[in-house]
Amino acid sequence: MVSFLDIAKVESPKVLGAMKRREFLALFGSAAVAWPRAVRAQTSARVPRVGFLSPSPQTYQDEFRRRMRELGHIDGQNVIIDYRFTDGHDERLPSAAKELATLAVDVIVCTNSAATAAAMSVTNTIPIVMVTTSDPVGSKFIASLARPGGNVTGLGSMALETALKQLQFLKDVVPTIRKVVIFWNPLNPGNVISVDSIHATAQNVDIDLRPVEIRSPQDLKTAFDAAQRIDPDGIVALVDQVTIRYRADLVDFAHTIRRPAVYALREFVVAGGLMSYGVSFSYLHYRAADYVNQILNGAKPADLPVQLPTKFELVINLKTAKALGVEFPASVYAFADEVVE
Repeated sequence: MVSFLDIAKVESPKVLGAMKRREFLALFGSAAVAWPRAVRAQTSARVPRVGFLSPSPQTYQDEFRRRMRELGHIDGQNVIIDYRFTDGHDERLPSAAKELATLAVDVIVCTNSAATAAAMSVTNTIPIVMVTTSDPVGSKFIASLARPGGNVTGLGSMALETALKQLQFLKDVVPTIRKVVIFWNPLNPGNVISVDSIHATAQNVDIDLRPVEIRSPQDLKTAFDAAQRIDPDGIVALVDQVTIRYRADLVDFAHTIRRPAVYALREFVVAGGLMSYGVSFSYLHYRAADYVNQILNGAKPADLPVQLPTKFELVINLKTAKALGVEFPASVYAFADEVVE
């Protein structure tokens, strides 16, 4: 077949005369039409959009963006990431999720259980990637870990198992502990499941568990006043976007009433908390980008198994322990993955 370049190589009228006029016109016309059409197709290609839904901005989304860049997705160039934060108010998440759905994003990344529930309430077609959901099956987000079904997949944080272990570590450090305040958010589905299960475990180890609600940042003072009236022997703070964002306030409160406290993330210990046990949220956000990449490349959420973390870290703070007058037993010290001096 004669190409467009072959036409350009024609050097004499004699050669042109050898070509049928009809063939020449058809060839030239098709080439002239096809070329601009191909250019238009390249310039009008749709840029994928990724929705990022979270109650509050954290440093964790930096890890998500970093992994996206490693996978070739550059925000503002070949992908658009639309962020929606609700300033620590979980009740605003459904309206924020609706905004993302209206933008026709290709996938929605949800940083906690409340965000996942909100996204599911507004769409059953847009793929949803969970990042830190504590019990995705128990929360009815998916049918099973191996075969999620529907439009939801992602990562579990196993917050229930870690919360039970946190309570045990607190008991190991202070064996005489009896009354424990647990800060939780009833708007967070994962917190609801954790509190119910921890209640049963607490009774088995002779601990009187006292739940104190923190639904939003405005509840912090009220929650601290309520906890102080309870006069606990120790404190557990369940992982939630509010507690994460205001971790310095929770740590300061524990120091003020001079009570040992255990948290879910090392960031609390770095801020001066006594100890933490749980998964790395930075790593979970990093891994979430892998799911987004697969979905943007055509994979369906129903076919992507939900992954659970396999590594947990215990972090202890010796300076805080000394200030509180407590000592880590050898069993806890030996188990620690990181020691903050």
